[in-house]
Amino acid sequence: MLERQEKSALAVLVCVVGIVLAAHLLFDAVARPLVADPYSEEVPDGTLVILEGSIEEIKETSTGAHLILTVNGTPVFLPQNVAAALELHENENVTLYGIAQTYRGKREVVVASAADVRVLE
Repeated sequence: MLERQEKSALAVLVCVVGIVLAAHLLFDAVARPLVADPYSEEVPDGTLVILEGSIEEIKETSTGAHLILTVNGTPVFLPQNVAAALELHENENVTLYGIAQTYRGKREVVVASAADVRVLE
């Protein structure tokens, strides 16, 4: 049986976890568009960016079942776990969030989660 102080500590811990979870969900829904920069060649590596446009091309990498999209001329890397959770087609309009980086001398956007890709109707 839990003592009174242990019950109080457990209640505080549950409240803190709930607050952190709510803040995370709120950030995903509201704040991300406020902190993400529109993608451009000039944004520094490591910047959270938003990219909107039409999927011009979808290619699978030769190893790892990763996907590389071309959205408005910009390469977008989708790791295998992200690619497996999405069904994307050429000419679809998308909004996506990712991290800008330079890979082998070329600029690209790396998407970390399937939730960061939204297909527009």
